[in-house]
Amino acid sequence: MIALDVTYARGAFSLVCAFESAARVLAAHGASGAGKSTLANLIAGLARPDSGKIILGGETIVDVSRGVFVPPEQRRVGFVFQDALLFPHLKVRANILFGRFFTPKAERRVAFEPVVETLGVSHLLDRWPATLSGGERQRVGLARALLASPRLLVMDEPMASLDRPRRHEIMTLIERMRDEFAIPIFLVSHASEEIERLADEALVFDQGRIIAQGAPSEALPGASRLIEGGRFAIVSGLAAKVAKIDERYGVTRLAHPAGEIIVAARLAEGPVRVSIRATDVALAKTRSTDTSVRTTLRGRLVKIDATDSPLAFATMELVGGERLIAAATRLAMDELGLKIGDEIFALVKSVALDEREI
Repeated sequence: MIALDVTYARGAFSLVCAFESAARVLAAHGASGAGKSTLANLIAGLARPDSGKIILGGETIVDVSRGVFVPPEQRRVGFVFQDALLFPHLKVRANILFGRFFTPKAERRVAFEPVVETLGVSHLLDRWPATLSGGERQRVGLARALLASPRLLVMDEPMASLDRPRRHEIMTLIERMRDEFAIPIFLVSHASEEIERLADEALVFDQGRIIAQGAPSEALPGASRLIEGGRFAIVSGLAAKVAKIDERYGVTRLAHPAGEIIVAARLAEGPVRVSIRATDVALAKTRSTDTSVRTTLRGRLVKIDATDSPLAFATMELVGGERLIAAATRLAMDELGLKIGDEIFALVKSVALDEREI
């Protein structure tokens, strides 16, 4: 668990931040310059707060009033940067093993072989960093951080410089790290789809202040006007499984408790996770087949986020328990007469689902 209550000011920027979290993956979200990376540096010991304290796993690592400041190398906080920042004069094996240098032998809980196998870097061990691709460098950086057996892994925009295929590759690896090594992660990201997929809890920052905290589906919609991408950044993720490949039309039919999901591509068999943008969801009070939309999901309206902007965000609890967020105008919501508790149907265009994100 991490508990933090700090202030930090440099020039015109100030950070005033307090929270507690026991999430497996806690994400910090917000526009550039909102304070996300500053907070990551404070947790890792790369910056000192002006006041306050930081408690990690029950140990006070910073308490300004008492003069407590545990040095970065003694905090056992692994740090993965946007660029992996590998040591250019060391081969991959030495880079990875460097992560264990400051870890006492009695506390080395993570073994070398499982890490290099899980992250798929065993074939890179004798390579120089200069010969690696961006995705390979990030995988090596993750391995180096894991080998330190950290109490917390801090990741500052680890996928920002990668192309789409490499981003999804790294997200899959982070999921495996989260699930197989059980190391808590503090993830800084401006991409809401990364947060929706990876995080249990999200902090949304604006000008050095936390303006929302909670599950991503709860915290992000209400802050959509203040985050990069706005309404287009709100994404829901649904777990489904491939039921059938319709060879006649080249589409994949996915089984979900709330209804069949049609994807305009052929997918490999097995369980999948479907990312659905709020702007690609339409709402209806009754089920209808008199439309070109083939995916209709049934659920119940559990929350409406409406402000003085033209937009509203409707959160549905689908049959099966998952939640789906739809963006609509306040005009549409009022004219439909929707209210909390109503049964409702979500319509999703198949062509809006990006098979590369499934």
